Amino acid sequence: MCIMTNLKFKKDDLVKVISGKERGKKGKVLVVYPQENQLIVEKLNMIKRHTKANPQTGKGGIVEKEARFHGSNVMVICVKCDRAVRVGKKKLEDGKNVRICKKCGEILDKS
Repeated sequence: MCIMTNLKFKKDDLVKVISGKERGKKGKVLVVYPQENQLIVEKLNMIKRHTKANPQTGKGGIVEKEARFHGSNVMVICVKCDRAVRVGKKKLEDGKNVRICKKCGEILDKS
């Protein structure tokens, strides 16, 4: 298992799947798991799980939910380029580290 702490994805990023059965589809990142280098993308890689009824929910049946993607199977989409790009890092004058698009140099971090 590879442990990466400097993951190039953040929550609410727009990403494009570059390999697997969902190749070519775009979506928003819901959850990031940096220790496993994995993430969950909204409404992509859907799986079905059979659940038993329990006292809290009261219902059982087949539940459909998103499964994880590995970080190597998705790429960040740059808003300026409007395409999947590689991500670099840059230190600003105020000492803040930001992610940048390797294609156009646009800052990808929203804040």
